[in-house]
Amino acid sequence: MPQETTATSPPQTPAPQTPAPWNEVVRDALARNGFRLVTYIPDNVLRPLIDTVEADPFFTVFATTREEEAVGIVSGAWMGGMRGVVLMQTSGFATLPNVLASLAVPFQIPVVMFVSERGTLGEFNIGQALVARTMRPVLDALAIEHHTCTRLDELDFIVDRTLRQAVATQAPATLILSPLLTGGKVFKA
Repeated sequence: MPQETTATSPPQTPAPQTPAPWNEVVRDALARNGFRLVTYIPDNVLRPLIDTVEADPFFTVFATTREEEAVGIVSGAWMGGMRGVVLMQTSGFATLPNVLASLAVPFQIPVVMFVSERGTLGEFNIGQALVARTMRPVLDALAIEHHTCTRLDELDFIVDRTLRQAVATQAPATLILSPLLTGGKVFKA
């Protein structure tokens, strides 16, 4: 008698998961590490992140008029027991060396700055390009840890570890969000 065969389905493989967009990865890392305060200077490149944290009731989010103001607010929040970050674009960083050198660094305040990188990859604005060339040397001179985020697959690790290190060492840190990650500013051809 012939052996009866039964048809079996091929093994099911899970559907590939679409990675979360960069702004959600950053939001999740901030929440996981207890960074509730988000101050920002309006910026179109950072708009997805700003919108994402504003929609989440975990965060206290508001715009400031200047980058120094944002650093001051985050510094005061740290002294009051709250962790916070500053969102800005490259040109805004040029206003910060004094407040970083006279407040955040000497008083060991873990101000974490997220900087949308301008001044590269087709930038038309010379002011942005000049600050982009000087930002990393200034961060190095102030001994501020900094990383440039270019790849979505590395983003969670870099953001999470930078946030943890800033708190553990009580030192400022900067995450530079490359146009390779965010898509950058769109320029007319």
